[in-house]
Amino acid sequence: MTNTTAQDFLFQRIRELLPQDSTLAEAVSEILHVSNDSAYRRIRGETLLVLEEARTLCDHFHLSLDQLLKGKSGFTLFQTQHVVTASFSFANYLKEILGHLEVVNGCKKKELVYLSKDLPFFHNFIAEPLLAFHYFFWMKSIVRQAGFEKQKFKMDCLTDEIRELGRKILELYNSIPSSEIWNTECVDSLIFQIESYKEAGYFSSPGDIKKVYEAVEDTINHLKDQAEAGCKFLRGESSQFKKNDYQFFYNRVTLGDNTVLAVMDNFKMVFLNYDVLNYISTRDEKFCNEIHDDLRALIRRSTMISSTSEKQRNIFFRILLGKIQERKNHLK
Repeated sequence: MTNTTAQDFLFQRIRELLPQDSTLAEAVSEILHVSNDSAYRRIRGETLLVLEEARTLCDHFHLSLDQLLKGKSGFTLFQTQHVVTASFSFANYLKEILGHLEVVNGCKKKELVYLSKDLPFFHNFIAEPLLAFHYFFWMKSIVRQAGFEKQKFKMDCLTDEIRELGRKILELYNSIPSSEIWNTECVDSLIFQIESYKEAGYFSSPGDIKKVYEAVEDTINHLKDQAEAGCKFLRGESSQFKKNDYQFFYNRVTLGDNTVLAVMDNFKMVFLNYDVLNYISTRDEKFCNEIHDDLRALIRRSTMISSTSEKQRNIFFRILLGKIQERKNHLK
C-alpha cells in the first residue's frame, strides 16, 4: 500500500466515525491544528501526512495505526462498548444507547432491523419488574459490581434515573420504523436466568419470582398486540393513530446472533452484541451492506406475522407464552 492509499483509507475511516453535522475538513483542521486549506490538501492527498499526524488522528478516533499500515483488504473497523467492572455505570450505558437512538431518529430515512437471539434489549423496558430483574442480574452476575455480591433481588432495586432513561429509550425505539426477526428460543436465556436465581436463592421472596414471570408474560402479550397492529406503542396507549411501521418475522431457518442494523439517510451502522451487555459497532460501508443483504435474505426466508398471518402469529406467541406458563406452574 502506498502512503497516499493509506492516507485515503484513514480519511475514509474517519468519515465513517464523524457525526452527521461535522465535516471531515473541519475535524482534521481542529485535531491537527492546521488551516482548513491545509486540511483539504491532506484529504485530497496533495500533502502527505507525517507519521505524528497520522498517529494523532488515530489516537483521537481510536483507530489502529497498525491496521492502517497493513492495508484495507479484510479489515473492518469497530468501536467497542465494553463493560468495565470498576467504572461501569448502567445509567451511562443507557445514555449511550439513547444517544445512538437519537442519531437514528434524527434522520429522515431511518429503519432498524433487529435479528434476535434473546429478548430484544429495548423490550426490557415494557414492564418494570422485568427491567428490575434484568438490571439486578446484570449488575450481580455480569458486571459483578460491588454492593451486589451478597444482595438478594428486590423489586425496588431500580433508581429513578434508570426508570426515566428506560422510558425514553422505549419511547424513542417505538418512534423508529423497525423490523424484528425472532425465533421460538428468544425467551430461553431469560427463563434460564430466572430459574438459576430461583435455585440459588437470590430472590427475596417467592412472590417476586411470580411477579417477574408475570412481567415477562405481559411483555410477550404486548409484543403480540404490537405485531397484530403492525405498529409499536406503549402499554395502555391506543394503536389507532400509529403508523404501520413495525414488521415482526418468525424465523425458523437459523438461530442468529443479537444483531442490530440501523439504516439512515446516507449510511448504515451495525451493532453486534456479545457477552450479554457488551457490543461493538461499525459504519464500515462494505460490512454494513453485507449485513444488510444477509438480513434481507433471512427475512425472505422467514414468515411475517405482523398485521397478517394471524394463524402463524398465534402459534408463535402460544409457544413463547407456553414456556412462561410452564415455569409459573412449577411455582405452585
